[in-house]
Amino acid sequence: MASEGEITRLLAELRGGDRAALNRLFPLVYEELRERARRELRRRSPGETLNTTALVHEVYLKLADASPLALEDRRHFFALAARAMRQIVVDHARRALAQKRGGGARAVTLDAPELGVQPVQPAELLALDRALSELGELDERLARTVELRFFAGLSVEETAEAMDVSPRTVKRDWRKARAFLHHAIAGGAAS
Repeated sequence: MASEGEITRLLAELRGGDRAALNRLFPLVYEELRERARRELRRRSPGETLNTTALVHEVYLKLADASPLALEDRRHFFALAARAMRQIVVDHARRALAQKRGGGARAVTLDAPELGVQPVQPAELLALDRALSELGELDERLARTVELRFFAGLSVEETAEAMDVSPRTVKRDWRKARAFLHHAIAGGAAS
């Protein structure tokens, strides 16, 4: 397991423009990213082809293709990875839905503790992504809370650490975000 100092050093090198630092960083954070991807993919529908390894590798490619990564610290790196996971999973859902033409979709639920085990259909994921983008325009912190909790599968405590806020703030933001998303997904006015 890599030391926090080594990861921090590589993030600083990456921030300084050393693109090769990502190649040295990724093996050090690979297992943690796999665990987060595993949590994310637990709620996928049976028969979906995106797996943990593929998701982590797609995250790497997305980060490697990004223009200069101005990563502040480890938390910022994992928040960026969570956002990349969201984008990849949503893109995968779009492709799957385009193939199936979207039949049989049901409403998405964001209720814990089922959060990590309830299957989510591609149409649900796209509705969630649209609502989450709308939420992000109104309150970026609430949207980031959803990304970390729902897409990266972080606990309240892990989300609080990643966002540098208290667990109580995460719980409050999670409740607000869920209420907004439920309302937006159900087709109500999202304001």
